[in-house]
Amino acid sequence: MNEKIKVAKQKWEAEKVAPLLSAHPERKKKFETSSLEIARLYTPSDLDEFDYLAKLSFPGEFPYTRGVQPTMYRGRLWTMRQYAGFGTSEDTNKRYKYLLKQGQTGLSVAFDLPTQIGYDSDHQLSEGEVGKVGVAIDSLFDMEKLFDGIPLDKVTVSMTINSTAAIILAMYIIVAKKQNIDISKLSGTVQNDLLKEYIARGTYIFPPEPSLRLTTDIISYCSKNLPKWNAISISGYHIREAGANAVQEVAFTLSDGIEYLNHCIKAGLSVDSIAPQFSFFFGCHNNFLEEVAKFRAARRLWAKIMKERFHSQNPKSQMLRFHTQTDGCTLTAQQSENNIVRVTLQALAAVLGGTQSLHTNSKDEAVGLPTEESVRIALRTQQLIAEESGVCDTIDPLGGAYAIETLTDSIEKQAAEYIRKIDEIGGMVKAIENGFIQQEIQESAYQYQKAIETGEMTVIGVNRYQTDEKPKQKLQKVSQTVEKKQVLNLRKLKSKRDNKKVESAVKKIEKIAKMNENLMPVIIEAVENYATVGEICDVLRNVFGEYQPSRVI
Repeated sequence: MNEKIKVAKQKWEAEKVAPLLSAHPERKKKFETSSLEIARLYTPSDLDEFDYLAKLSFPGEFPYTRGVQPTMYRGRLWTMRQYAGFGTSEDTNKRYKYLLKQGQTGLSVAFDLPTQIGYDSDHQLSEGEVGKVGVAIDSLFDMEKLFDGIPLDKVTVSMTINSTAAIILAMYIIVAKKQNIDISKLSGTVQNDLLKEYIARGTYIFPPEPSLRLTTDIISYCSKNLPKWNAISISGYHIREAGANAVQEVAFTLSDGIEYLNHCIKAGLSVDSIAPQFSFFFGCHNNFLEEVAKFRAARRLWAKIMKERFHSQNPKSQMLRFHTQTDGCTLTAQQSENNIVRVTLQALAAVLGGTQSLHTNSKDEAVGLPTEESVRIALRTQQLIAEESGVCDTIDPLGGAYAIETLTDSIEKQAAEYIRKIDEIGGMVKAIENGFIQQEIQESAYQYQKAIETGEMTVIGVNRYQTDEKPKQKLQKVSQTVEKKQVLNLRKLKSKRDNKKVESAVKKIEKIAKMNENLMPVIIEAVENYATVGEICDVLRNVFGEYQPSRVI
């Protein structure tokens, strides 16, 4: 059958296409995605030896190419989770309540830079950054206000926090206890993905080994105490935002997952006791078909890795569950209304790729924090796809399309080749330390920017169809009084709390940090006594040291 189609296709190319091309060449000599060349036409002949049961099977069954649940969105829609946080915890609490009122089904916390890198708001390095790119959290006092009036057993909460993840998770646990919630029933996610910080994001504090120890401590603690919690969200989003292409995003993210599992196994944890609590986080870029294929390829490749490399027996260990955020780097300051259309296409690709939760960027995020109006439009985009488009009524509707299946195969194959190279180097930590990952991303980022600047790649409103219109949007601004208010509240807290208890708890952290015991219980004790993020990080800095990056050229 395929041989007949191959012959027929060759005839079509020779008799129909070639004469036309001689008179009317195609728009480009080569059509490409971020990582693949796209063929003029795909047919069954591109899927030689295609084994449906081995490559696709059925939703909820290995290798999960068509989705991790048997009914997917026919049973339950994805969680609509807008990433939000700015100013004080009261400011952000107000935004959360607004979003929930608008129909959002999960929360996602953005923290400011001082919180992310372990400095209190009154530290000199925090000056000018308090509450700017996320909410400022110094202590349990702030966390209590952040979730005031929000029952944590009724909503799932994702927290984008890494170097200080153990401290923030400890605060969340105490807030839940104060709401009289059984913490074993808490569901949500803590990002806790340190490796990508060294690759792409930069909010690391400690060197890789102690960072991986903290990551492992959180995973171990969650496996015993928070069974419904995603103990890690391994992020390809930030890798993509740094300039990686789609294949690299899949390969480097799954390689990070392999590295974390290896460390957990080395610490004495069994694969099937922890892997079901691993989740993933991907970006969604502009090339619609490539992005749909990327999600399907990632799911299939991870299932194979878990089964063949780690010999997992639990199907839940083999399921790649992921959150998607539409890619912020695709937004433009010029003609910002165009961003609504970009985000719609990206969100649709994420849904057709089978995402479990989704953040849609707001039209004004290229220039600042989103206003209530723009974040409402972004949320409505998800709701329109979910409830008006009809794409959720059947599972994996693009499955079986020759183009989608060929792209899925290609991404899986190329990502597997990258993972093999990383294995040869000695794993992801070694590959980061010798600069391999960073160099690969830098080269892709260079090629991407070059394509825009030469006009090979079109960005509407930037290098084609420009206008002289000035930006009209009203920007969300963080008040200059936020930092003063936060510092004042921190000083009041330190004057009122039991400082002897704080000092004792922090000393316990220092002691355990020097030993081979899980740090979570002593961090929870310190947090409960209102020790601050900065105080806890300072003692860990003294024990672990601070990471100094090597320069990669």
